[in-house]
Amino acid sequence: MMTFDRPRLSICIRPIQPDFNFADLNKMCWTLCAPKRISSKHLLISGVDAFKIWCIFNFLSEEKYPLHIVAEEIEYFLRKLLTVMGCSWNERRFEDYKMSMTKHQLNGWELIELVGMGHFTKGMNPQTISMGINEIYQELILDVIKQGYMTKKGHKRKNWTERWFELHLTYISYYVNEDLAEQKGCISLDRNCCVESLPEKDGKKNLYIIRCVEKSFEINASDKKTRQEWIQAIQDCIVRIRQGLSSPQREARQKRREQRNRMRAEQETIENRMRQLQLANESKQAELEAMSKEAASRDHVEEQRIQTQIELLHQYKKDLEQEKLARRQMEEQVVEKSSELEQYWQRMQELEEMYSQLKEALEDERQAKQDEEALRKVQARLLKDEASKRLELEEIYKQQQQVLSQSQKEKEVLEKERSEKERSLQAAREQLEILEKQRQGAQEEYKAVTKKLERAANKTKKWKHRVGEHEGLLRLIQPGNKSPYNITNWGMATFTETELDQMEKNWQENKHRQHEGQ
Repeated sequence: MMTFDRPRLSICIRPIQPDFNFADLNKMCWTLCAPKRISSKHLLISGVDAFKIWCIFNFLSEEKYPLHIVAEEIEYFLRKLLTVMGCSWNERRFEDYKMSMTKHQLNGWELIELVGMGHFTKGMNPQTISMGINEIYQELILDVIKQGYMTKKGHKRKNWTERWFELHLTYISYYVNEDLAEQKGCISLDRNCCVESLPEKDGKKNLYIIRCVEKSFEINASDKKTRQEWIQAIQDCIVRIRQGLSSPQREARQKRREQRNRMRAEQETIENRMRQLQLANESKQAELEAMSKEAASRDHVEEQRIQTQIELLHQYKKDLEQEKLARRQMEEQVVEKSSELEQYWQRMQELEEMYSQLKEALEDERQAKQDEEALRKVQARLLKDEASKRLELEEIYKQQQQVLSQSQKEKEVLEKERSEKERSLQAAREQLEILEKQRQGAQEEYKAVTKKLERAANKTKKWKHRVGEHEGLLRLIQPGNKSPYNITNWGMATFTETELDQMEKNWQENKHRQHEGQ
């Protein structure tokens, strides 16, 4: 007989690198396992949606092999799926399904069949189901905390472009559109980052800025509510990074697991107590049987001892009944605690929904108060401006009234002055005509005098020539100093002083005569 040695396998375990891609690992495992386990012919969902449910199962399942998902996590997943699709949760229907489950837990393929066969999504649009599965997949598996369209200001061209943004715990990625085909950039978040709102600028009313160590990013949301939601979500991520916490989905999953472990520990404690009581009961029953046998064998010798044993037997029976009663009470307490736990879980879900609604209502109320305060300030400023303008208008009206009354009086005075000036002008015109005639006569006289001067100048030249010939015999008589000439509009030296005085005297008499006539 031949024997063969079994080959030894050496396994080298290495730690997972920080940049390890779990998505590729999930796809490889799915490619290897899915064709043997499921058939897409009987499912109402696509293979891609089945893969996403399988990944969600791996995320929500218990951390022990073989993997399975408990009823509480199944309820959490189905409730979240129906909420995303806008449907109401049917508690009674799930309780009926929960009672029909044999083990109160499912593996990954059974969970895919539960959703794919439409047990809880019967009659719904397949596209709606696919969108709901995809949203839960992004939230739980891809750690997408928030996503949506917003416009971002460029760093080089300074233009505004619409992008699809996805918020993760440690970074914000943005793409051309929501199909995630082309990524345009990534904003890394760390403990030194901060986010704050900005006032209106460049026609953008819902601005906020993310300040990092190297760069700052200006983003504009569609409305004020969306801007506040993004600011709050980014601030929560920065706080989690500073405190060294994981994403909200993973933290909530850990809390649910810890709660189940506490419940499981309490259940095990109760079961151990019940087993101890049962063992004590069995030991007492064995003692009673032994004592009854011993009493029967010695009945004829030890009657008094038998009586004592019977009394002890009665006492033991009483103790047994008390232990049975205590066990029954313990069982009732276990049932009550399980029902209280279910009610507590349902109450927690309702409180979370109420908290989110209350948070939105408080934010709307705060924004409304701010708008109301701003409107009140604007109204007060407008009323103040209106009062000041009213006073200015009343002052202007009074001034206009004064100006109108004063202008009326001035108009009458001016009218009188105008009539007097017209009369003076008429007299001046008449005097001007007289002076014009006199000027014409004076010009004729001036021409005659000019001719006389020319003749006298010629004679003087002749005399100078003769005197030059007979120098020393005669002495030329020089003219004396001339008085300054009087210049009028007819020329220089047109009138003598006597003539001008006579003309001024005539003009004054005419003017005095005209005033007396008026």
